[in-house]
This record gives sequence, C-alpha cells and structure tokens, in this order.
Amino acid sequence: MKELFSQINAEIEKFKAEAELHIEKGNKAAGTRARKSALELSKLLKDFRKVSVEESKK
Repeated sequence: MKELFSQINAEIEKFKAEAELHIEKGNKAAGTRARKSALELSKLLKDFRKVSVEESKK
C-alpha cells in the first residue's frame, strides 16, 4: 500500500508540472502529457480504493 501511495504522489507531481506548463505557457504537448497523467492517476486511485477497502475488512 505504501508503494501505491508513493506512485500516486509521483503521478500527482507529474500532473501538476505538465498542467502548469499547459496553462501558463500554452504548451500543447504538455496538455497531452497532463491528460495522460490524469488518466493514469485515475487508475491508481481506483487501485488505492480497492486496496483500502480490503485492508479495512481485516
């Protein structure tokens, strides 16, 4: 679970960096990378929810 949490934090940082480039400087490629990162973040958060629910049942 700790590894999953660190993956989520890393992906959040990547998303923030790319989204900032896209918003502030209008970098279209950064927008694409930010959207890809958001999709990956969504998957990671779903995995976190699944693991968290399993842990709470113990």
